[in-house]
Amino acid sequence: MKKMPTVWLWLLPVVCGLLFVALWYGVRRWSGLQSWILPTPGEIVAAAWQERARLLAAAGDTAVGALGGFLLAATLGFGTALGLGASRTLRASLWPWLLVLQMTPVIVLTPIIVLWAGPGLPGIVTITWLISFFPIVANMTQGLLSTDMNHVALFRMANASRLQELWLLRVPAAMPFYLAGLRIAATLAPIGAIFGEYMVGNSSGGTGGLGFLVYSYNTQIKIPALFATALTSCLLGFIFVAAVAWLNWAVLHKWHDSFERDDH
Repeated sequence: MKKMPTVWLWLLPVVCGLLFVALWYGVRRWSGLQSWILPTPGEIVAAAWQERARLLAAAGDTAVGALGGFLLAATLGFGTALGLGASRTLRASLWPWLLVLQMTPVIVLTPIIVLWAGPGLPGIVTITWLISFFPIVANMTQGLLSTDMNHVALFRMANASRLQELWLLRVPAAMPFYLAGLRIAATLAPIGAIFGEYMVGNSSGGTGGLGFLVYSYNTQIKIPALFATALTSCLLGFIFVAAVAWLNWAVLHKWHDSFERDDH
């Protein structure tokens, strides 16, 4: 398959976005909806500019909570996956309980989180960690278990220890899976932080963030500003994803096939 020119990779999303904006304006005009129900993109941008100081400060608070939870999930997820991948007994014992933790709605655990971790930033980081943790563990564990068995056989023929097999073979082979988990977690971390701010944050403690603005603008029926808050959260999410994408390139581009093939 012929490789798509780079200019098209940049142009196609722009064209798609312009079509979406045009459709948005069309729906607003033909439906006759008021701005407090469906503001136009122009009204949202104007509200974002008017509220730029509050949005920027809130985005900074949200970024702190999101980064803390993301780094905690990345670290604990990596360590947990190592244990699950190295021991079948441990995997059989813990995996069902990890599924239980993932399937339990965070909103149900929120009162317990506030009781144990406290309100404000500790609670926000905990909620973000809970939301971001499982994709990292699941992907990393799958990577450790998907190592090429021919390579495993070669290591064992060379009398490599289990520790050598884990760190010199299985962990490098699992890196693409781990980074895929990080990409998923990077999209979830800002969402988790905003949800945490909405549930356990407080403006007086400096942890209001975007979640607190969502509550504030909603109660004041400032709908364009509410959409502007959503736009700001999207931009924050893009920053997280871009950082992980760069890490993915830095770790894999010199040796992994995904950066060498021309058919995608």
